[in-house]
Amino acid sequence: MPLPFAGVSILDRAQSRTGSSEAETLQRVIGRARQAERLGFTRFWVAEHHGVPGIAGSAPAVLAAAVLSATTTIRVGTGGIMLPNHQPLVVAEQAATLAALSGGRFDLGIGRSLGFTSAVRAALRTGREEADRFGQDIAELLAFLDGTAPVTARPQDAGRTPVFVLATGQGVDIAAKAGLAVVLGGPALFRDGQPALERYRASFRPSAWWDRPHVTASLNVAVAETTEDARRLLLPEARALAVSRTRGYFPPLEAVPSEPPTAREEGLIEESLATAVYGTVPEVERQLAEVQARTGADELLVSGGAYDLGAQEASDERLAILTRP
Repeated sequence: MPLPFAGVSILDRAQSRTGSSEAETLQRVIGRARQAERLGFTRFWVAEHHGVPGIAGSAPAVLAAAVLSATTTIRVGTGGIMLPNHQPLVVAEQAATLAALSGGRFDLGIGRSLGFTSAVRAALRTGREEADRFGQDIAELLAFLDGTAPVTARPQDAGRTPVFVLATGQGVDIAAKAGLAVVLGGPALFRDGQPALERYRASFRPSAWWDRPHVTASLNVAVAETTEDARRLLLPEARALAVSRTRGYFPPLEAVPSEPPTAREEGLIEESLATAVYGTVPEVERQLAEVQARTGADELLVSGGAYDLGAQEASDERLAILTRP
């Protein structure tokens, strides 16, 4: 029985692995996108991170272009372009160009996250003031795209490119006011997702991009032969995330940590796994059905990176079985 979602997609953050170059990491992203297309996934998205040692994906528009050129049918998007780092007109021009070159296969996902460190934020010439302009910048971006601004983004898009907001807190309200789809994931989806989604659906205003509310649930998902195998698949990223919060840097994924995690990191690892979905095919099917029933999400966006590439490929294949009619 297929999963109760209208679409199931993959977000690849281009996380690097010990013993592998960052160029090889980007090539693996393209290879995974080709596999996602063969397996019938709905969308394949890439992300934006700057100056993060363990992540090679810094230029989502460029990487999305490479993925689009390597595929033919799957939708490709950004999850997301961080609007505080860019001028809205430039983002609109990039989105319109990618949509025109791909025959309309491009999705524009946008977020408001700032750089990982103060040095990165300084290099990007961005900060809290830019993040606080998020709602205004979205309005400008949409006006550039639909031709209602004093300047029209070229090539003209006329509101055809689907626009998604990677939403936390205020972002949900901004998306509803602008008539955009929302992507809600991680702890926010489990902790306070229900009230936020109720607010989003109640205050949604139809737009040229979406005529009704559209919710994508983003979750780390791993599917394996056993529950423990699936848990092990998620551990490297959970460790890296814990290190990023306690030591101030995001390390490349590795099979076994070079030093044991602290007690605080152990707790963060368990928190991360508690908001993930993992297990055998029947277990994951049941967990995802529960997520959809609780959130009413229209789509599922699968995130999470594994050190074991073969196991990750097998996980994608097992998940694809659940997406087929």
